[in-house]
Amino acid sequence: MSNFDVIVLGSGPGGYVTAIRASQLGFKTAIIEKESLGGVCLNWGCIPTKALLKSAQVFEYLQHAGDYGLKVEGADKDFGAVVQRSRGVADGMSKGVQFLMKKNKIEVLNGFGKLRPGKKVAVTDADGKETEYSASHIIIATGARSRELPSLPQDGKKVIGYREAMSLKEQPKKMIVVGSGAIGIEFAYFYNAMGTEVTVVEFLPNIVPVEDEEVSKQLARSFKKAGVKIKTSAEVTKVDTSGDGVKATVKTEKGEEILEADIVLSAVGIKSNIENIGLEEVGIAVDRDKIIVNDYYHTNIPGYYAIGDVTPGQALAHVASAEGILCVEKIAGMHVEPLDYGNIPGCTYCIPEVASVGLTEKQAREKGFDIKVGKFPFSASGKAKASGNSDGFVKVIFDAKYGEWLGCHMIGVGVTDMIAEAVVARKLETTGHEVLKAVHPHPTMSEAVMEAVADAYGEVIHL
Repeated sequence: MSNFDVIVLGSGPGGYVTAIRASQLGFKTAIIEKESLGGVCLNWGCIPTKALLKSAQVFEYLQHAGDYGLKVEGADKDFGAVVQRSRGVADGMSKGVQFLMKKNKIEVLNGFGKLRPGKKVAVTDADGKETEYSASHIIIATGARSRELPSLPQDGKKVIGYREAMSLKEQPKKMIVVGSGAIGIEFAYFYNAMGTEVTVVEFLPNIVPVEDEEVSKQLARSFKKAGVKIKTSAEVTKVDTSGDGVKATVKTEKGEEILEADIVLSAVGIKSNIENIGLEEVGIAVDRDKIIVNDYYHTNIPGYYAIGDVTPGQALAHVASAEGILCVEKIAGMHVEPLDYGNIPGCTYCIPEVASVGLTEKQAREKGFDIKVGKFPFSASGKAKASGNSDGFVKVIFDAKYGEWLGCHMIGVGVTDMIAEAVVARKLETTGHEVLKAVHPHPTMSEAVMEAVADAYGEVIHL
């Protein structure tokens, strides 16, 4: 039996980042992975989806070359090549994690890991051979997978999850996307841009339901303009896959209707990977599909920790990474503060992009704040107009009494790269006045943040 200081179970953006930080802090570290290093994010999530989305965006540019005074004739797509490029990007990133493991002297244990009492983990390799390892600290970072609804069982062919949606051999002519969170919306954009007829079905009244209502409505307008059909306050109650395609029964406020498509993509959330990993044998407490942890990711059993999608925080790659770093720094005896889950940015990478942090306008009012709200449309931005993408806006929310930046909500091209300004400013407790007086470069998309703040304080220039 090999002994380690730290063993990490799972090598996604939570797990591999945790392992690297542990090694940097001087711990003898091992990481267990049953598939490919990098987990879902690098192999089947964040990274390859962005490659698909970039191909779709370039294809859209080619189709609208005339808008920029350019002539492009005969532009077409090769769906297989687009998917192949995405897989190539994912493979390259996974190899990058392999390099990082070697560089940081982290032992990679390939196989399925199962927790055992007494700070031990059993790893079963592809040949069925089991090896037991021990560590002073065992960190669970097994992530999550596509959640299945009883009314929408996935067969991997006609009713699929995000994994199959990334590697279809043929482009479907018609697709129904069930769920309009980040995963559903990104795939809806990709397939629509590539020429598939897409219908989005959302159970709640607005698409991207966690976002500010104005952002949701703007995205719905942009999507409808692009040809995506949207059905909100709607539910898929059953699917019939017996024919050539799929017939989905959709219940709406107006009654039931049947939608026909080649494929249904189920994007109704995620399910934590906590089955069969030994939680029960060790006695680790679980509540509603999540492992219970304290502010520093300790479970109820000493020596066992959990981070990322298996815990109650936001299921986002950057959250998992931050939690893992905080966890091992606490183990190392460093002075760390609990993560502020109220200052976590959320991003959706469709076109127009969506990015946000903090409270929505509705949430701020419900909490009793007297607020100042500012909004600046990209239609008034010189950079946005020059780029040919002026859909969207920046919206800011401030506490009227103290100037605290309560929330920031953006929709437009490139806003996922802009939201960090608000995250850092909120972390530093920056006031609206300070943002307003920080000179932003012109012409840039980012000056829309300054203009939105100016609007909140009645000083906007370009509106």
